[in-house]
Amino acid sequence: MDEARARALLGAAALEGPGALPGAADAELLALGENAVFALPGTHARPDGLVVKVGRDATHHPELVERAEREVAVAAWLAEASVPAVRAAEPKPRLVEGHPVTVWHKLPPAERPAAPADLAALLRRVHALEAPSFPLPRRELLGGVERWLSLAGDAIDPDDASYLRARRDGFAAAAGALVPQLPLGPIHGDALPRNVHIGPEGPVLVDLETFSFDFREHDLVVMALSRDRYGLPAEQYDAFVAAYGWDVRAWEGCAVLRGARETASCAWVAQHAPANPKAREEFRRRVTSLREEDPEVRWYPF
Repeated sequence: MDEARARALLGAAALEGPGALPGAADAELLALGENAVFALPGTHARPDGLVVKVGRDATHHPELVERAEREVAVAAWLAEASVPAVRAAEPKPRLVEGHPVTVWHKLPPAERPAAPADLAALLRRVHALEAPSFPLPRRELLGGVERWLSLAGDAIDPDDASYLRARRDGFAAAAGALVPQLPLGPIHGDALPRNVHIGPEGPVLVDLETFSFDFREHDLVVMALSRDRYGLPAEQYDAFVAAYGWDVRAWEGCAVLRGARETASCAWVAQHAPANPKAREEFRRRVTSLREEDPEVRWYPF
């Protein structure tokens, strides 16, 4: 889904949905990845504006609609639990030409970039929660690999795709045998500082679509991988550990969850390869480092 298609879907949602989305024609594109995220300008009725997330085509992937429905439900549950998080502006997704579209209250401008310690404080609150009244899935880190590789098509080497499928299967089996150190419970599922917004009242959790019920360690391995692969300074990782209260690297299963996440992250970039030369370059960097078993090759966010 490119920007032109996402904008067309946004326009259709504004016309066909349950309520008006004024300003859709002047929407600002904030992100284009798994979803296209647009900011709508404020109006007299909604001076702060709205944020609209346009999901990928769910015609052959009904789980994408379920994920959007769950994200809205998670937002309501976190509000009831007084966890600072983004709030949905509509109680359920719209479905536009097979694409789930969700509408959110726009957050005020960020006062500063989020730090790893800000994320750790929010994770402590999430990890203290009991399960909600609705079901949360397990964190299927590797569940999207096949879809992402299929979207990559001929833009990547078929041998690389086969390698990642085999790696996925190996780490899925290894993960199934893990014994957690922490109790199972609700997790964010993509716990990175980029998913924290620092507003006037403090840190707020955003991007709730990967909320799951699984090993709490999933949320902690993300930052350990950021330290090792993405250049997170050691002192910032240490601040994250201090704020959370435990270092996941002390757990013997850390390497397995790290390997699974590396596999998923590599395949995720592959889906953008057909239309983006930078994605192809980053994919080659990642898959080569995995093939060569070099854990120190720097990866770059995409």
